[in-house]
Amino acid sequence: MLCALFVLGATALSPAASAGQSAFTLSSTAFADGGVIPKVHECTSGGGNDPAKRNESPPLAWSGAPADAKSYAIVMRDLDNSNLIHWVIYDIPVSTTSLPQNVQHAYRPSVPAGARQVYYRGSASLYGYQGPCSPSTVNTYEFVVHALDRTSLTSLNSGSSTQTAARAITAASVGSARISGKS
Repeated sequence: MLCALFVLGATALSPAASAGQSAFTLSSTAFADGGVIPKVHECTSGGGNDPAKRNESPPLAWSGAPADAKSYAIVMRDLDNSNLIHWVIYDIPVSTTSLPQNVQHAYRPSVPAGARQVYYRGSASLYGYQGPCSPSTVNTYEFVVHALDRTSLTSLNSGSSTQTAARAITAASVGSARISGKS
């Protein structure tokens, strides 16, 4: 019993507990964690003429990142389709804590300055975000922001695959936060 009280007291006095260190979190103003991803963020390559589908990336914001973060990366996966990667954006400057809606479909988008995106090779062929494309099922899509231990993933380039990029991001990650949505 005395041992348990000692451990409890030591935990309460630890620097992390005293500093009130917050958890690393990711959120979106477009949808709640586990909620429905709005149609504006769905792909336009799946056929049909729904004008609400515009393939715009959702706005994302994060806070509480590890102190040793030097940059960020985001990976989006379809958890119900063999973890198919729909979006990889990396080399996001450490001073950036959010992405706006509709990040430009370019290898080097103008916002955030310095970031790079992987080319999506699938139902659409483009740099950057490829929204949910599940016409007959409701799938779960996960967005994960990674705090990285380096300012740039220099081993990646405009020809890197989503899988190669995801492996490099995981290897450099010092912490992550996630949010998921259904579409």
